[in-house]
Amino acid sequence: MSSTRVLILGALLAGPHHGYEVRKKLQLWGVEHWANVAFGSIYHALTKLSQEGLVEVVEGGKGSKTVYAITGEGQAEFRRQLDGYWRQIMPIVDPFLVAITFMDQLPKAELLAAIRDRREILQAGFAMAERVLATDHQKGAPRHIDEALRLTSAEFRAQFEWLEDVVGRVERDEIP
Repeated sequence: MSSTRVLILGALLAGPHHGYEVRKKLQLWGVEHWANVAFGSIYHALTKLSQEGLVEVVEGGKGSKTVYAITGEGQAEFRRQLDGYWRQIMPIVDPFLVAITFMDQLPKAELLAAIRDRREILQAGFAMAERVLATDHQKGAPRHIDEALRLTSAEFRAQFEWLEDVVGRVERDEIP
């Protein structure tokens, strides 16, 4: 099950919502910063979850806002998926690993420029995370939601520190 589907089921745990309310809740949680959620796919996912019996239409439809509620089966599936997410480690699929694999294909000056550009992007990433952390609670986001953003920021910082080390090794011709 995709993360988007689990996030939608989780958003419905608090009670029935229509698609727009689900989207607003996910935005409040800041999922666009730490999960691969296409907000336009929420309505399609709700329809699919309904067809699978994981959510049910409790109000509306045919011209009015459709309100969905999570079913008992949906709650069980949510818990099963959540348990799996806590207990399995999945590789992080990042195209940057492909770039590292072929770093030897770039001229030294180009490689150093790419490393410096990436460091700037990462710095902007963790600065943005800190701004979001500072303002989320004013909008009513639960405090535990911050942890996903803190983890993302820590991953950015770890990659930044790794790049700090790599730039020195590239300059000294130790790699590639």
